[in-house]
Amino acid sequence: MLLQLSTWREVEDYLRRSTGVLVPIGSTEQHGPTGLIGTDAICPETIARGAAEELDVLVAPTLSVGMAQHHLGFPGSITLRPSTLLAVIRDVVNSFARHGFDHLYFLNGHGGNIATVTAAFSEIYAESSLGIAARDRPRLRCKLVNWWVGPRVKALSQELFGEAEGSHATPAEVSLSYFAYPDAVKKAEMNPKIAPKGEILDASDYRRRFPDGRIGSDPSLATVEAGAKLYKASVADVVEDYRRFLEAS
Repeated sequence: MLLQLSTWREVEDYLRRSTGVLVPIGSTEQHGPTGLIGTDAICPETIARGAAEELDVLVAPTLSVGMAQHHLGFPGSITLRPSTLLAVIRDVVNSFARHGFDHLYFLNGHGGNIATVTAAFSEIYAESSLGIAARDRPRLRCKLVNWWVGPRVKALSQELFGEAEGSHATPAEVSLSYFAYPDAVKKAEMNPKIAPKGEILDASDYRRRFPDGRIGSDPSLATVEAGAKLYKASVADVVEDYRRFLEAS
């Protein structure tokens, strides 16, 4: 069930049987010579929609701009400041809570979001602890899950790509985005074949250390077929984990 394709009456009916919501969150940033700029938003959105085919779950619109300041050395990348993203998460959660949602499951596609979203959850819980949350706000349970860490996906990524998976512009995430948009597949030579690894700071530092945008990866291995396998594996991981999340008190 997609929120943006629902009416308020349908959401009201949904709340009579469930108070859980799945929120895809990602980023709009470069993904190397062949990766789509929207990869980190496309992946969780695609998986969330797949999960909704197997679960009675409301899927929120994807939060597709995240904390990606370190990618601004590459044209097309967009970022929110950590403080801005934190405020967005708080407002989204409190908006859902206003209607009675109390289990908020954020399916994440971008590692750069993790620290800020986790901090936002801490701020939300602090509102309750300090007595400054709305009096009618339900007891909230928030969870952030990275789509690529599920046991099925991790095993499959290792099997398909091994050390070439890397940490950014990975063949797994690029494959999944190609599965979602097979008409957008890109080709380019990788030099070196597997990109170097290392730490990053700001945008200039990133562009200097990793001039083609990749970190430790070889996305030339990405295929639509691999994406289909990863999609199936990740949907299974998310469905299983979301059910456990709803059952938690």
